Amino acid sequence: MNMKTKDKVSVIKTCFFYLVLTIILTASVNTLYGQTVKEELPKEMIEQRNNNYRSELEAYLRNYLIDEYDDRARDAWNRDYSSVEAFERSVADNRMRWNEILNPPRLIKTGNLRKEPDATFTDIKAEWLELPLGGITAKAFIAFPENASPENPVPIIIAQHGIGSSPERIFIQDGGIYHAYGRELLNAGFAVLAPMNLYSVPHRNYIERMCRLADMTLPGIELARLQHLLDIVLEDPRVDGERVGMWGVSLGGMATMFWMPLESRIKVGVVSAWFNHRRNKMIIPDDHYTSFIAVNEEHAFFRGWLTEFTDHDAVSLICPRPLLIQHGKSDRIAHWPQLVEEYKISKIHYEKLNIGDRIEMDLFEGGHEPRIESAIPFLKKWLQQ
Repeated sequence: MNMKTKDKVSVIKTCFFYLVLTIILTASVNTLYGQTVKEELPKEMIEQRNNNYRSELEAYLRNYLIDEYDDRARDAWNRDYSSVEAFERSVADNRMRWNEILNPPRLIKTGNLRKEPDATFTDIKAEWLELPLGGITAKAFIAFPENASPENPVPIIIAQHGIGSSPERIFIQDGGIYHAYGRELLNAGFAVLAPMNLYSVPHRNYIERMCRLADMTLPGIELARLQHLLDIVLEDPRVDGERVGMWGVSLGGMATMFWMPLESRIKVGVVSAWFNHRRNKMIIPDDHYTSFIAVNEEHAFFRGWLTEFTDHDAVSLICPRPLLIQHGKSDRIAHWPQLVEEYKISKIHYEKLNIGDRIEMDLFEGGHEPRIESAIPFLKKWLQQ
């Protein structure tokens, strides 16, 4: 046998030795730990075990978010109703924590405001505004009533569209849900600033995922955009910068409730088709309304929201500024008896400060829509006195 043949035999013997050794060791380990190797694991058992764990997590989190909410909020808030000034000081820490939840980024103006006359409407004095803010822009539609001038500055309303629409929609008389409320505001003597926010559920879902990775929120980004626009718009001599209101519908109602606590220049708010019994709306499926937990709208979930900021607590960060809540009884965004319950708690903050006339609710026979009949008089009362 030559040398090469001997080498081959040696390699084969070595490989065979290690193969046998591996089989023996594997068998020994399985015997030691009482394991029996099977080709397939029991799928039904594994799935049931996983489902049971999911149910445990759901029960644990529901208990935390809903059952323990009142006790947690009681510890988080220390409101002082002895005066309006004392009240605002007493919620300052909560306001800071709300800012941490929205976590708006620090945007910087990187160019001049660009204005372009709007060609959509022939009967409205309107412009498109575009303000560079680094990698993004703040865009808005702005319109003025006929009587607005440097000699006659008018109040201005931030009119925020919903998730399925755009700024122009609030001026169009098309029989849709908005009832051309932008036109109604113009007719009532208000200037109208309609910011363009990201619309559509898929787009907001997608961007909100990225925001969470960046430790910010899409409403926070859109608030920062608005604030930069306000810096410039409120310097327009046709605008009375001390008389600023906001009227948002649906997702725009969310923006109104989210932004007013952090933007003191907004003096009056109207929330249409958004205010809710927030814990139920987010977590508990029900035949009376559509719960966010049951649909693919992950854009509506924000880290820390229900630690202490259910809607009646969030309202206390808007108080003492006037606030109107609008809700149609057939609107499935909420079950109206639950909404009434939440509103009554919200009103307590105003009543304890002896300013109960500054908060109202318009519960009407309608759907997912704003209502001109109550909002325009409310805004006139507080901004055109």
